[in-house]
Amino acid sequence: MPAGVFNLVHGDGPTVGAALSCHPDIDMMSFTGSTRAGVLVAQAAAGTVKRVAQELGGKSANIILQSAPLEEAVTHGVRDMFSNSGQSCNAPSRMLVPASRYEEAVGIAVAAAERTVVGDPLAEGTHIGPVVSAGQYRKIQALIEKGVEEGARIAAGGPGKPAGLETGYYVRPTVFRDVDNDMTIAREELFGPVLCMIPYATVDEAVRAYYGGPLVGHELKTLNEHLRGA
Repeated sequence: MPAGVFNLVHGDGPTVGAALSCHPDIDMMSFTGSTRAGVLVAQAAAGTVKRVAQELGGKSANIILQSAPLEEAVTHGVRDMFSNSGQSCNAPSRMLVPASRYEEAVGIAVAAAERTVVGDPLAEGTHIGPVVSAGQYRKIQALIEKGVEEGARIAAGGPGKPAGLETGYYVRPTVFRDVDNDMTIAREELFGPVLCMIPYATVDEAVRAYYGGPLVGHELKTLNEHLRGA
C-alpha cells in the first residue's frame, strides 16, 4: 500500500491509547478490551465528538435445549470454553442446562474437563497452555475462590496449578456447578478456563439469564421463536 495508508503505532493504553482517543485529527476509535478501559476511551473521545465502536467484556452464555444431543452439546461447549485457555471474548463461559438434565450434563462436563491436557502448548497432545500473565493468573484464582465463597461448588479443577506445572501461569480446567446467575463468577469475565453451569426450568428463564436482565416482550418472543426453531 502507499505510504500513510496504514500506520501501526506501538504502545500501551494509558499513553498511546489515550493520545489517540482524544486526538482531533482521528475521526473514529475502535477498541476491543475491558469495560473499564472502554469507558476511558469513550470519555477521552467525547471532547472531539468522534465516533466510537467497542467490543468489551462479556459473559457469553451457551443455552443447551431440552432436545439437544446432550453428550455432544456439553462436550463441545466445554471444549469451546477451554480453547485458548478461556482467553477469548466469545468463550461460552456460562452453560445453561435444563434442570431435568442438569446432573447428567455436569457429569459430561466434568469428564470433558478431566480429559483436557494442560501443558506446554508446543508439546504433542497438549490442549491448553498457560494464561497470559501473572496478573491474569491471580485474577482467575481470586474469582475461583470468590465462587466457592458465594456458594458455588467445584465439580472439576479448582484453585491452584495442575500437578507438575508449578512454573508458569497454568490454570486447572475448572467446572463450577450450582451456580446462580447473580454470583460474581456468573457475571464477571474470568478470561480463563473456568465454566459455570447453571440449571434453568423454562426457555424464558434461560433467555433472561442469557441477557443478564429483563427483556421487553418482543425481544423475548423473537429469541424464544429462534431457539424453539433451532
